[in-house]
Amino acid sequence: MRFASLGSGSKGNATIVEWRNTCIMVDCGFSIREATARLQRLGKTPDQLSAILVTHEHSDHWKGVTPLANKFGLKVYVTAGTLKSRDISLDAANFHIIDSHKAFQVGDLLVTPVPVPHDAREPVQYLFNSDSHRLGVLTDIGSLTGYVESQYSICDALLVEANHDIDMLANGPYPLFLKERVAGQWGHLNNSQTARLVSLIEQERIQHLVIGHISEKNNSVEKVRLAIESVFTAHNKVTYACQDQGFDWLALD
Repeated sequence: MRFASLGSGSKGNATIVEWRNTCIMVDCGFSIREATARLQRLGKTPDQLSAILVTHEHSDHWKGVTPLANKFGLKVYVTAGTLKSRDISLDAANFHIIDSHKAFQVGDLLVTPVPVPHDAREPVQYLFNSDSHRLGVLTDIGSLTGYVESQYSICDALLVEANHDIDMLANGPYPLFLKERVAGQWGHLNNSQTARLVSLIEQERIQHLVIGHISEKNNSVEKVRLAIESVFTAHNKVTYACQDQGFDWLALD
């Protein structure tokens, strides 16, 4: 199994997960042209995708989903709440409703949705299982629940958000309502929350720890690194995703 990112941040998100003949895109917050160009950097084209999985309806995760699916005839897996929030019919041809508490198969990959607290209609994140590896994708979550912690505790690779530094957000340019939204239990994880989750996982098993969705205005890689490296000693296994480049393919042995 391997995975990569087209970009990670408030201007657009998309993650690629591949194993055997299955290549899944998680979210698409980019236009068709931009998504195609970013896929090309990874040696992929849209017609090689097996499906798109959607986490929630916010535009930085949804913008390119419908255009890309329609143009290339891709299946889209989405919760009923997310689909309804975009005013798309539940029987739309390319869209397949998932049960947010039930695993399902997409090609060679077993996909487990994980409901998360976020200010969206019916948001989920995902776990991916091949025959021998488990990858966790966990972005856009406002607070850690016992269920989330247990689901992501045993992974061979983990992509998790560290969206903001508490002080930078408090003293930053956002209006008060937006600061309260981001910092609230339905917003995004701060560096300390992410560090807590990392401290709870089976670190000996982790081959790759990727920190993503780092705010360009309310955080910095330096601050994230200080928080993460204080609880995760295998510093050579940590990758910091960015908005423009995402991150290149990371393979699981």
